[in-house]
Amino acid sequence: MGLTEKIAIGLAALFLIGAAVRLFKAPLKLALQVLGNTLLGFGALLLLNLTSAVTGVALGVNLLNALVIGVLGVPGLGLLVLLQWLFT
Repeated sequence: MGLTEKIAIGLAALFLIGAAVRLFKAPLKLALQVLGNTLLGFGALLLLNLTSAVTGVALGVNLLNALVIGVLGVPGLGLLVLLQWLFT
C-alpha cells in the first residue's frame, strides 16, 4: 500500500468521523439536557418529600416521576401532585 492510498484512507476516515460527530451532535445534546433535567427532577422530588410532614404531599422518588418533572418542568410536578390527589 502506497503513501497515496494511506492518505486517501486517512482522509476518508476523517470525513466519516466528522460526519458522525455532526450527525449525533444534536441528539446527544438533547439527551444530556434531558438527563440534567431528570436529575433536577429527582432533587425536586426529594425536596417535596422532605416537606411532606408539613404539606401532606408526598410523591414516590422514582425514575418515571423524575422523567415527568425533567421533561415537563414545574407543570409536570403539578401534574403528578394533581394525579396523586385525584387517585388517593
